[in-house]
Amino acid sequence: MAPADFLRDYWQKRPLLIRNAFTDFVSPIEPEDLAGLACEEAALARIISHDRPRDAWHVRTGPFEEDEFPGMPHQDWTLLVQDVDKWDADIAALLEHFRFLPRWRIDDIMVSFAAPGGSVGAHVDQYDVFLLQAQGHRRWQIDASDSPPVDFRNDVELKLLREFNPTHDWLLGPGDMLYLPPGVPHHGVAEDACLTFSVGMRAPSAAELLGDFVDTLAAEADDRLRYRDPDLAPPADPAEIDVEAINRAVEALNMLRMNDPDRLGDWFGRFITLYRSAGEVMPSGPERSRIEIEWDLDQGARLVRHPWSRMAWRSSGREGRLFASGQVLPLPASDAACIANGTALDGEAYRALTQTGRDVVFDLYRAGHYVLDTDEGDGDLGG
Repeated sequence: MAPADFLRDYWQKRPLLIRNAFTDFVSPIEPEDLAGLACEEAALARIISHDRPRDAWHVRTGPFEEDEFPGMPHQDWTLLVQDVDKWDADIAALLEHFRFLPRWRIDDIMVSFAAPGGSVGAHVDQYDVFLLQAQGHRRWQIDASDSPPVDFRNDVELKLLREFNPTHDWLLGPGDMLYLPPGVPHHGVAEDACLTFSVGMRAPSAAELLGDFVDTLAAEADDRLRYRDPDLAPPADPAEIDVEAINRAVEALNMLRMNDPDRLGDWFGRFITLYRSAGEVMPSGPERSRIEIEWDLDQGARLVRHPWSRMAWRSSGREGRLFASGQVLPLPASDAACIANGTALDGEAYRALTQTGRDVVFDLYRAGHYVLDTDEGDGDLGG
């Protein structure tokens, strides 16, 4: 299917099951790798267990101890680890298949291992998700009706649906993928020991957008902009807040509106490259001089972007704006596009930048957004 057809007919409209989306798919990681990652201090991991006789659900958060996993039950539990694309370069490489979507819309790849019968219960997500079966088999049921019930149970710590009436039932094997738009109730149960990759989108709520927007307006507001009433007349009741007072309050708020498209664009770029960031970009290892960096690039080295560094760009007339984990960096649009799109910069790409672009890259390197990779075979991006 052409990406334009998918976006027109399915994106945020209706589910789509794609058989053999990845032909002859072989998982880049094994369950043992996922268990090892779940033991890392910085990893976001959970184990969800289901007690079927009592229909009770239990959630534990990591990090976990390595010796826990050999003693786990043979059924009815799931290990979930967020942001695996930030830890494993082979998992991150899967995102290249989703370039038909804005990169800044993609949040992470969550990987789950489920023992037979393992599940996280019937639930609903408020964001788009692609569910790629990596190993084993998982049965997915969805409710694609027009107005599905979405009330939650109040007896579990998970947001599980109180009522679930599936309209579709599919068994997915390795390479099969299910796309679900926001708001579609779904329930996945492992038929055998299996791995599932969930490519989830960033979808800030209106409340989150408004909260950050208002904070930005307030921080940048001129203190001289205030509630004013030069047209005040003697009130009929001095204790009453009349309609005119409310109108003046609205007028005061309207003075803070961000009518400048550039200011609005800069706010959104900063916001979306910070939104839902679970990790922090920090320099690691000894800092090298610019001369050393450029010499290494000429010898075949690459500047590899830190896995937690999120970048996007936009055009602003002849100039561009690069957004890097909440920063806004003015530079030529061609440079901004090159830097934002490249998970790694080799010598050729670096030399193609303007002097301003190269200055920005070096500043980003010093801030930890890049690490110097002198070995092309080294695919470990760290975490």
